[in-house]
Amino acid sequence: MSWRSESTWIDFIVGSRKTSNFCWAFILFLGSVGFLLVGISSYLGRNLTPLFTSQQIIFFPQGIVMSFYGIAGLFISSYLWCTILWNVGSGYDRFDRKEGIVSIFRWGFPGKSRRILLRFLMKDIQSIRIEVKEGIYAHRVLSMEIRGQGAIPLTRTDENLTTGEIEKKAAELAYFLRVPIEGF
Repeated sequence: MSWRSESTWIDFIVGSRKTSNFCWAFILFLGSVGFLLVGISSYLGRNLTPLFTSQQIIFFPQGIVMSFYGIAGLFISSYLWCTILWNVGSGYDRFDRKEGIVSIFRWGFPGKSRRILLRFLMKDIQSIRIEVKEGIYAHRVLSMEIRGQGAIPLTRTDENLTTGEIEKKAAELAYFLRVPIEGF
């Protein structure tokens, strides 16, 4: 999603609050609770889950392994829920021709560097770069080449843009910034 005027272009970045992250966190939570309940029921000798009887799973070694997988899954699930709650990776890219400044802002994990803000002068932008690698794991990245700083990516690596979409976005941004496009 983006907003544009004659002198300002703002691209909003979604971050961790994507549908796929919600689905994976929920599925992982349910699966890990299931594993943990099976491990606990094998230890207690009572049926805490309707799918397995406690006589089918012996605590040593199957119950211990099931409990370990359940606990590990709960840790990973809580990590995913925290990234969703904090909306890690969200932010914006702001290109302001009137002030001549480019601002790239992202939210990180809580702590000292929770707010990540990069600012550049527009005159330091050398080009807009497109990197496309086709194959089984297609990789399309749009980045901005900054004089003395290197390339700064503007799209996420998991953003599934087609080659045409990324070329169109690069052309529009290069026209707005009045810089050339480089392609790989």
